[in-house]
Amino acid sequence: MSESIFTKEGSIQPAVLIAAYRGGMFPMAMDNQGDIGWFSPDPRGVIPLEEFHIPHGLKRTLRRDCFEIRINTAFLEVMRGCSDRETTWISKEILNSYVRLFELGYAHSVETWMDNELVGGLYGIAIGGAFFGESMFSRESDASKVALVKLVDRMRNKKFQLLDTQWKTEHLEMFGCKEIPRFEYLERLNKALLVSTSFV
Repeated sequence: MSESIFTKEGSIQPAVLIAAYRGGMFPMAMDNQGDIGWFSPDPRGVIPLEEFHIPHGLKRTLRRDCFEIRINTAFLEVMRGCSDRETTWISKEILNSYVRLFELGYAHSVETWMDNELVGGLYGIAIGGAFFGESMFSRESDASKVALVKLVDRMRNKKFQLLDTQWKTEHLEMFGCKEIPRFEYLERLNKALLVSTSFV
């Protein structure tokens, strides 16, 4: 990759990131190499908002109402929680890059709190009517799942049209995540980018 995409602080320039997302691409740090790879999966993972499914066990958790939901109050901490695993694609450069996007109003965190302690959450990028989910973490049972439910609620209320998960996983499949061809994803993305809305 050209050094010109990086700022002096060792992060990807915000304009490069936004252009990449608008074009259906996203960056990830490569394993132990310090390099940034750019990806546009085919097929692509998405969760259709109209088909979002809440598993029965999670419905019981939601009824217990044991978590407090906060938006954008601990973005850096959520990213650190997501990167706190044996192998991670969230390098220092990635972290710096998304914190900068957060400061510019593009990146957002949905956080689950318990007894005033951050116990889970997720983060992603919002552009137009598209939300690009990046990662989630959980320190209490169902904490990240509740954050996902609240994300979808917010997206519906704000008239978002596309929830991008990058890839389909078994974990996300229980919520209705499915794979679509890249060309179809790009069609949906282009329509969503025309929507005038705001995540906050």
